[in-house]
Amino acid sequence: MYPFVRLAKEMWKFRKAKPLGLTDAHVSHHICWPWDLDFWVELNNGRTLTLYDLGRTPLAMRTGMVAVLRREKWGMTVAGNSVRYRRRIRAFHRVEMVSRVIGWDRRFIYMEQSMWRKGECTNHMLLRSAFTDGNGIVDMARVAAAAGHEGPSPDLPDWVTAWSAADAERPWPPVR
Repeated sequence: MYPFVRLAKEMWKFRKAKPLGLTDAHVSHHICWPWDLDFWVELNNGRTLTLYDLGRTPLAMRTGMVAVLRREKWGMTVAGNSVRYRRRIRAFHRVEMVSRVIGWDRRFIYMEQSMWRKGECTNHMLLRSAFTDGNGIVDMARVAAAAGHEGPSPDLPDWVTAWSAADAERPWPPVR
């Protein structure tokens, strides 16, 4: 089940937090509860993605994107992600999560999120998201302007553009 209570807690906790610029980092702290575990008694990979939601949503609120979504009547959808796992997170481990926007291209906004325990990165995610309206994907220049960001996107790191290019080569629909 989706952790709506945890999400509400994060939104409440950061409701009066200092606003962030579109590319500033949001830092949050989370606990791995027993219901977050998989068969091997560590943080479940699917739950990892859900916990990352708990970092992105307050980030969107603090950068003003939630207000933009409401005002413009836009939606936001995940359009792809890649996670690198390096250290286990077990029950009752506390992690620090860092969430930030890296930049954008014409169609997508790119975010990176990482979880840290005792100064070590446990996992890192690159996520691509799109803003949508009744006509499909909203151009990111329009989104950035609506959010009050002036100028172009920061340059995307080479590893982000390489990932995006590789994903564009993937066949769709996949072969059955």
